[in-house]
Amino acid sequence: MSGDLWQDFEAICDTGGRFAGTDSEAAARTFLSRRLQEITGATPTEATVDYLGWTRGEAVVERVGGTALPCVSLVRSPATPGLEADLIDLGRGTEADFAARSGDIAGNIALVRHETMFATGTIHRRRKYNWAMDHGAAGFLIAGHLSGVGPVTGSSGATPERGIPAAGISAETATALIEGGGRVRLVIEADEVPRQTANLILDLPGQGPEWVVLSAHIDGHHLSESAMDNGTGLAAVLGVAAEMEPRMSGMTRGLRIGMFTVEEWALAGSADYIDGLSDAERAAIKLNINLDSIAGSPNLTALTSEFAGLEAWLEERAGVHGHTLGTHRPLMANSDHYNFARHGIPATRLVAGFDEPDSNLKYVLTPGDTRDKVAPDDLARATALTAALVADACGSDELNLA
Repeated sequence: MSGDLWQDFEAICDTGGRFAGTDSEAAARTFLSRRLQEITGATPTEATVDYLGWTRGEAVVERVGGTALPCVSLVRSPATPGLEADLIDLGRGTEADFAARSGDIAGNIALVRHETMFATGTIHRRRKYNWAMDHGAAGFLIAGHLSGVGPVTGSSGATPERGIPAAGISAETATALIEGGGRVRLVIEADEVPRQTANLILDLPGQGPEWVVLSAHIDGHHLSESAMDNGTGLAAVLGVAAEMEPRMSGMTRGLRIGMFTVEEWALAGSADYIDGLSDAERAAIKLNINLDSIAGSPNLTALTSEFAGLEAWLEERAGVHGHTLGTHRPLMANSDHYNFARHGIPATRLVAGFDEPDSNLKYVLTPGDTRDKVAPDDLARATALTAALVADACGSDELNLA
């Protein structure tokens, strides 16, 4: 494996949180494009992505007449000059929690709790946000599940057609709001205008017309370095590209590198790519291996998107190469593999720390997602397994994983 792996990871973290539309995202894309060219001798294509760009301004939450408390507007939240309403504490924010307080929610601000992102029973914040709107809430707050870390961030799931002001807060801010009593005031400054960004696409041809797509998302969030999510995946893609480039002339099928952006905005960059392919081009893709948050724990899990053949193949090949790999079969719309899977393309996401609430992955989407949470050995191990799987997929005579 390339000795540049950790150096690349740190350079990616050095570009910042890589929030879509910022100089940080552009700097990361420039670095990644240059490194891919250095590694492979080929220049990646910058594939334009049109999207509705959202810019975050100031955000404050307070008890009316009290002290302003920090919060972070969720991505694509509508602006509000000052929404005043009662705070309805819905605990975890399950569908049953919303149903039990249905008569209290309309016109008020719903408060729910963030959850460990990578776990079997996790309820994604966008589901909670939609339930809040379904019950007529005027605003939405999601509180961090860790003390002493700060606020959580993430996508709200709002669209131009449907949305309410939404913000992430810390566990301490949630306690202060609940204990303070009285009405809550939420202020959010935001702007939304059409913009363009770009995915990076690079083809390393094999002997035939079929492809394996290795992907990772570029963009992240402004609260931190977005080191685990997804500096780890990006660095590993560079490492695998370095491993595979000298071998591709002898491979049955080609390797396509897809570094997608606007992933944190409901997987928009990969959707733009895969939806824009012809039926024949999609049919030529036999597998997508998507790397997203692959270190922060020594344990890897493959989310296998309901493809039983893919699950069996991954378990068998990982064992052959001396790796332990967990699997989780239900389709999860939590990274770019989902857009391949919904088109019927066998697709998996490799993720670390699945069902490990005490692993460092608990810091994803908080200010704690920094490079010190990643052990070099964990990143190297995940990269080595990925390279082995990619080589097997590209080199096999047949690859039927549905």
